[in-house]
Amino acid sequence: MVLLWVSLLSVLCWVWLACCQGFFWRTDVRLPERRPPAAWPSVAVVVPARDEAEVLPLSLPGLLAQRYPGSARVILVDDHSTDGTAQVARQLSAGNTTGALPLTVDTPPPLPPGWTGKLWAVRHGVETAGGVDYLLLTDADIAHGPDTLAALVAAAETQRLDLVSQMARLRTESGWERLIVPAFVYFFAQLYPFRRSNRPGSRTAAAAGGCSLVRRDALERAGGIAAIRGAVIDDVSLARAVKRSGGRTWLGLAERTPALRVDSVRPYQGLGPLWRMVSRSAYAQLRHSPLLLIGTVLGLALVYLVPPVATITGLVTGDPALLAAGAVAWTLMAGTYLPMVRYYGRPAPAALLLPFTALLYLLMTVDSAVQHWRGRGAAWKGRTYSG
Repeated sequence: MVLLWVSLLSVLCWVWLACCQGFFWRTDVRLPERRPPAAWPSVAVVVPARDEAEVLPLSLPGLLAQRYPGSARVILVDDHSTDGTAQVARQLSAGNTTGALPLTVDTPPPLPPGWTGKLWAVRHGVETAGGVDYLLLTDADIAHGPDTLAALVAAAETQRLDLVSQMARLRTESGWERLIVPAFVYFFAQLYPFRRSNRPGSRTAAAAGGCSLVRRDALERAGGIAAIRGAVIDDVSLARAVKRSGGRTWLGLAERTPALRVDSVRPYQGLGPLWRMVSRSAYAQLRHSPLLLIGTVLGLALVYLVPPVATITGLVTGDPALLAAGAVAWTLMAGTYLPMVRYYGRPAPAALLLPFTALLYLLMTVDSAVQHWRGRGAAWKGRTYSG
């Protein structure tokens, strides 16, 4: 009887999530309607890079080959790499001169206390950019189609947006990538429903750090990069800062057409790298609160684990009520996950695996808290942050 009542509660949770959480499960939030501006504003593309020599040949040429009608340049900030990142970037620029955007490669001063390495590099790139109209903040592992920059600027100008961000399509080539990655984007959208985030009066604000175009004056009004200097989840922090200062933000999924693609080319071979990708910031997402951690674990168990447990238990024990409750909850879960599964080109039955993936995310979240309590915090590229 206890499991039956818990299963019915899970059904109610899924009805609420499907209907009242900003329709987070839909994948049709793409770049808004846009028109070419009368005069194209100036743009600087800022790329923070630390030990990215391996992925730069897959990403940097696309940035340099942007078909942008106005003034634009690329600034790669080499964050004290040890693998020859700067040299690789210069070689790629030298071999791609026909119609390519100019490239500046620079290194910031030593990292000061209170800053994350990425944001310190971004700040240096913003300062190097000077008085441009827009800044495209993008990661070194993001490959852009040739018309991406023009489309982002046209959307910002047409819709009068201060921040336009696209969630890059992550790699799904290995088995673990195919299992973990679509759920990663699905859970992010559940936490920050895109439609709600894009609503001017909403308190929800989010962005995707791999591709965020921001107006220079809006960034300055929000306090600049210094306002979020210690943030581990810097993309969401940037969107919040821009929105709090009166700016309009927009977040959506990347387009699938080659000319407008925004794809991550970073490989995650095996479960370990994917585990670290999630766990390094999961507890920070919960504001390092033990109470929020407990609530999250219980919530994940109720919403994602109870449905299959109830379904299997009802089937084995011959309890039709328990079987029905579990099956309804599991069906609602899979139904909301199906659009994301299709967006990533996975077969429809893969949506039924979400409970197993959710269990992995639950364990990753707990591991993130354990690492924080051990003083390891969020670790990335040889640096550890406690905040």
